[in-house]
Amino acid sequence: MEIYVVPDAPATGVIAAGILAAVVRSKPNAVLGIATGSSPIPVYKALAAHGLDMSQVRAFALDEYVGLRAGHPQSYAEVVRREVTEQLGLDPARVAVPDGGAADPHQAAVNYDAAIREAGGIDVQLLGIGHNGHIAFNEPGSELDSRTRVEVLADRTRQANARYFRSLEDVPTRCITQGLGTILEARQLLMVVRGADKAEVLAAALSGPVSPDCPGSVLQLHPHVTVVADQAAAMHLGACNAQVRVQIATPSP
Repeated sequence: MEIYVVPDAPATGVIAAGILAAVVRSKPNAVLGIATGSSPIPVYKALAAHGLDMSQVRAFALDEYVGLRAGHPQSYAEVVRREVTEQLGLDPARVAVPDGGAADPHQAAVNYDAAIREAGGIDVQLLGIGHNGHIAFNEPGSELDSRTRVEVLADRTRQANARYFRSLEDVPTRCITQGLGTILEARQLLMVVRGADKAEVLAAALSGPVSPDCPGSVLQLHPHVTVVADQAAAMHLGACNAQVRVQIATPSP
């Protein structure tokens, strides 16, 4: 595992985008796993600045709410369209998001998991981490080998996401999420973390026990993980084990 510690949030975007850009340059038809939330936004902005031809790239989103109407501005399908597909010049037909509006969301989850396999798997999966250790919408208690499925959102997750809605009552209670086992099948994992409020959970994920209590701890089971964290988020990483290499990175001007 490699950890890059950078000065601030924009710098996390620059470093992580450089890693993604290298993948696309070496494989123009790469399959990317894309994430929503606040942490990846600087990544997409910085990646767009590379000016790459990404028309042959395929992308799979990590998760989606269940029950939002089509076109809802806070559905992840819409967030991905605004923040990823349009900004990066991706072909919309090559960008997939779980179908949270399906009549049978459980079957939609199974179909989504199969679609990732049929695409040849994900080359690099972008991740963030929640305050309770969740990655994607795998809440504490998720099985470490879980597959894409319908999940009930924890109260803390809904409270954290309420800022994107008019009220907490408007935040959906269920989602479709890639499972931890699904995520671990990506060839490379790239986690971006920023802010002092994530420092404790990041240290727990990277150096604590591998346990369903902290879903992010599954990163320790993957052979190719890169973490990009700002200094505030990295403040407790001195406790990480000897197998983790921490580097101070300064983005090029």
